[in-house]
Amino acid sequence: MYAIVEIAGQQFKVAKDQKVFVNRLSTEEGKKVDFDNVLLIGDGSNVTLGAPAIDGAQVSAKVLKHLKGDKVIVFKKKRRKGYRVKNGHRQALTEIVIESIVASGAKKATKVENEGAKPAKKAEKAAPKKAEPKAAAKTEATKAAPKAKPAAKKATGKADDLKKIEGVGPKAAEAFVNAGLDTFAKIAETKPEKLSELAPDILDMVRTHLTGKGKRKKTKKRGGKQVKRSSKGKRSSKGKHSSKHSRKKKRKTKSK
Repeated sequence: MYAIVEIAGQQFKVAKDQKVFVNRLSTEEGKKVDFDNVLLIGDGSNVTLGAPAIDGAQVSAKVLKHLKGDKVIVFKKKRRKGYRVKNGHRQALTEIVIESIVASGAKKATKVENEGAKPAKKAEKAAPKKAEPKAAAKTEATKAAPKAKPAAKKATGKADDLKKIEGVGPKAAEAFVNAGLDTFAKIAETKPEKLSELAPDILDMVRTHLTGKGKRKKTKKRGGKQVKRSSKGKRSSKGKHSSKHSRKKKRKTKSK
């Protein structure tokens, strides 16, 4: 008598007192295991097929030991890329002995698991009801939160950080605040004379920062080209090399 049974995701043809190596099982060594997913049973000339499994059929076995299989080398390579990876693998296995094959009338062990799963579903259904008051409290908190945002905007719009103005230090900023000029708009509206009284050292910097107008370096133009004065006081134009003039002078002195 033999049977084809599914064990840990694989199908095996087993007979009584046969030793089989299967994928690692969670059962401890020395304990019995029952497999209900029996696909086929053969007893001489009588063969019974399941659709897909046979109702009431069962294969019982005993766990002998847990072990590892032979090492398998996994080598990967990509040519012309310098890619080589070498790994070893040993599959976790369990050795079992088939004790009996029952064609019909066996009790399935999965029924106990299904019965134990029913109360869990009821607990899951009851859990959302308890969570509803918390969700309602969160929605109320979110509705109250937007009301507090305009107050924060008003607090930030009272005064500006005058130190961001180029050249304005803590003392100058304090002088402006004491005079009532605590925002950029008020400083822009005030006259330069009043600013010079409060902070005379930074008048030019405040003008350039607020109006964009300031002193610029003047450059003379000659023939559409800008001319700059060198450090020695001589004029040098862009695009012309002074080395040509020096070469001409040397030639003249040699000819003389």
